[in-house]
Amino acid sequence: MKDLHLKRLQQKRCVVTGAARGIGAEIARRFAAEGGDVIVTDKDFAGANAIADEIGGTARLLDVAGEDHWADFAKEFPQIDVLVNNAGITGFEESTRAQDPEHATLADWRAVHRTNLDGTFLGCRYAIGAMRAKGSGAIINISSRSGLVGIPGAAAYASSKAAVRNHSKSVALYCAEQGLAIRCNSVHPAAILTPMWDPMLGDGPDRTDRMAALVADTPLRRFGTVKEVAAVCAMLASDEGAYMTGVEINIDGGLLAGSIAAPVR
Repeated sequence: MKDLHLKRLQQKRCVVTGAARGIGAEIARRFAAEGGDVIVTDKDFAGANAIADEIGGTARLLDVAGEDHWADFAKEFPQIDVLVNNAGITGFEESTRAQDPEHATLADWRAVHRTNLDGTFLGCRYAIGAMRAKGSGAIINISSRSGLVGIPGAAAYASSKAAVRNHSKSVALYCAEQGLAIRCNSVHPAAILTPMWDPMLGDGPDRTDRMAALVADTPLRRFGTVKEVAAVCAMLASDEGAYMTGVEINIDGGLLAGSIAAPVR
């Protein structure tokens, strides 16, 4: 099979947050394959280090919700070309407490927003400063399909991802007003097959049936892959996306296109 990696990120320093696993890890892999100098960051330093070793990148411990963490990171890496704000939580990682609008606790609401929204705000603020001297760069914020529709059972997650979507546009317009070629776009994955889904899918003989049920309302009738998300991010990070800013890209198998489509038989 022909190698599709075009080395579009050569001589670009790329930072990916939440890159120890899942979508973030695959973005780091793709950026490295495209020739990027990749800095893999995560609260899970062991996981980040494993990915960095795999791709020949650099690993750093980074809690995206910590302003002091970003300040220290900026001292070490004062100039970058690409930032992917990927780190995020759903609110269900360590608890099964209700996350709906009636029963969610204020503490749980704030915890989700602290990572997903505050972390993205701090990342964007850092990136603008780290790209200003060169006058160009790409910021990619990983939002979600949940940021475009209501999710009653995960109200904080949906709210935080909707805010990420809006803040991306504010950053894009601000940079343009400043005369900077710093682009900011948001990516909105829907059901992407990562280990996050394993508790629902299980590993038994009915796993395939469970998967089919979860994407039954998706026109393409399947989960998306981390490679498909990473490919979009690679384009946005590269000079091929130079005229794209303030844009939101849905990676959802047609879910938000309209009515459910059924194959003609």
